[in-house]
Amino acid sequence: MRFFLWFEESGSMPLHLILHLDLHGRSAAAQARRATRAHLAAAATSGEDSLPPLTMDTALLLISELVTNAVRHTSGGCLLEVRLASDGIDIEVTDTSDAEPESRRPDRRGEGGWGWHLVNRLGSDVGIRHHAAGGKTIHVRVPR
Repeated sequence: MRFFLWFEESGSMPLHLILHLDLHGRSAAAQARRATRAHLAAAATSGEDSLPPLTMDTALLLISELVTNAVRHTSGGCLLEVRLASDGIDIEVTDTSDAEPESRRPDRRGEGGWGWHLVNRLGSDVGIRHHAAGGKTIHVRVPR
C-alpha cells in the first residue's frame, strides 16, 4: 500500500514530502528502492532542489539494508517512511520485532553482516524507538 503526502510550504516552513510504504516479502527492498527513487524525483519537480547523487545513493542503500533486515528477521513485514526536508532525508523502518539489530562480523563472501555497520557509518542520528504494543522503529538521517 502506498501513500504520498505533500505538505505545502507555508511561511518559513520548508516543503516536506513524506512517503509511506507497507512492505512484505522477498521483493520488499526492490519495491522500497523504486518507490523512494520516484518519491525523491517527485520532490525535485515540486520545487525542492534535486538531491546530490551521493545523497540519493546513500539513502537508497540504507533503505535497502533496513527493509531487507526487517523482512528477513520478522514475520510481519515492515513500514517504510521517508521524509524529505531541506537539510536531509529522514528514513524510518518500523517492524514487529522487539530485537535490536546487532553488529556482527561481516562475511567477506557477501553472506551478510554489513547492514548495521553501513547504517551507522553512512547515516547520522541513528536511533531505535521501541513501541509499547511491540515492535520497533529504526530512524536514520542522510544529510544533503
